[in-house]
Amino acid sequence: MADFDVVGVGLNATDTVLTVEQFPAPGGKVPFAREFYSVGGQVATAMVACSRLGLRTKYIGTVGDDERGRIQMESLRTSGIDIAHVHQRLNCPNQSAYIVVDGSTGERTVFWHRPACLTISPGEIDPDQITCARLLHIDGHDTAAVEHAARIARGHGIPVTVDVDTIYPGFERVLPLVDYMIASSDFPAAWTGIGDPLEALAAIQRQSGVRVAAMTLGQYGALAYSEGRFTYSPGFAVRCVDTTGAGDVFHGAFCYSVLQQMPIEGALEFSNAMAALNCMAQGARGAITAIDEVTNLVERGRRFEVLRHRHPTIADRVEAR
Repeated sequence: MADFDVVGVGLNATDTVLTVEQFPAPGGKVPFAREFYSVGGQVATAMVACSRLGLRTKYIGTVGDDERGRIQMESLRTSGIDIAHVHQRLNCPNQSAYIVVDGSTGERTVFWHRPACLTISPGEIDPDQITCARLLHIDGHDTAAVEHAARIARGHGIPVTVDVDTIYPGFERVLPLVDYMIASSDFPAAWTGIGDPLEALAAIQRQSGVRVAAMTLGQYGALAYSEGRFTYSPGFAVRCVDTTGAGDVFHGAFCYSVLQQMPIEGALEFSNAMAALNCMAQGARGAITAIDEVTNLVERGRRFEVLRHRHPTIADRVEAR
């Protein structure tokens, strides 16, 4: 039996969040209502979501030796995540961002920075740090390291999920090692040069051989292509306070769904629900909920159509196929 259900290799961040009543126009000036630290980062937040869902979880990454790094490590530790192979970089600040949240919509604008001293190398990841888990989750940032981790996983029959939101140099070597690609809404078109989201996902699946090629659509949910067909799952309508971290939480929930062997329809629906609930509080990990709350929202969404946000064109196109 594996020691862990899921291991994540990738980014973490400790951010400064500013909330404003409404985001100003370019050149504008508005007061902020609140300022606070918020722990986040693509893979680290996904691992917190996995842990909250009851999975035995391990995180591999780097942190700085500053106050932001200390805050991140404490958050991971208290979330019940194994951090034995998190590398602290001396005289190096942690990845950070300044996030401005528009109080009128919950939408956020991010200004981020990751010092080069936080780069993790393939040599810092031993095979047994990957083979100890049933699933590997990665992002695309330190491409050589995540390629190394994914290659180990592929060689041992361990499924790989990836969260990718931009084109990283060398990512073309990573994608063929991935089983489940869940990208941002912009990535498929940027990667393929195909503007149509359905055709772009189909092209990615055909060219790379990933089992599932999918994209998140913000409030409108998620779209996936697998086994020769498209699956669309509408988003959930909630009282949105802050959208920061919603995609990261979606990925954590999707990792759980894979390990639970959910069909793709159920996996997207479950992941949409968990992401939506996280938007009901401030911060990237503001409202990462337990499984009962997620399943309750899923059931209510099935009964009441008003609780779902359907994409104005994608939903109809998928249903027409």
